Amino acid sequence: MTKTKIWVGLIALLLVFYMVVMLQRSVVLLQDPDWVAKGLGAAYLVLPFIGAWALVRELMFGARMERLAKILESEGGLPVDELPRTPGGRIVREAADAEFAKYRAEVEAAPKDWRNWFRLSCAYDASGDRTRARKAMRDAIALYRQD
Repeated sequence: MTKTKIWVGLIALLLVFYMVVMLQRSVVLLQDPDWVAKGLGAAYLVLPFIGAWALVRELMFGARMERLAKILESEGGLPVDELPRTPGGRIVREAADAEFAKYRAEVEAAPKDWRNWFRLSCAYDASGDRTRARKAMRDAIALYRQD
């Protein structure tokens, strides 16, 4: 976990550096008398704010996800990763799909329990469906915040 946090921190720092450079470039372009340069400068002025918003959103998502994982771990409710793997280390898709059905049934039985959505998110991730995994995790976070 610590190694991941170091990488996230480095990437965040690089993005902040990039945003500062973009802001500096936008000021230079806005001072140019050419209208095309001014247009580019205005666009460059907006991009760092979009980047900052995305960075903050992703960092908050990760922190909330980590908080839920710690709660589940303390309760003994984290899914156990016993899925078979290929020689390259990837999870065998058929085994992940079979495990997925179990977690989907849990969500269908108790759709208001954030714990079930968290485990379903892990199952989606193991099955290789990152988009649905993130959606299920967002649902878990929203349900947790309602409690």
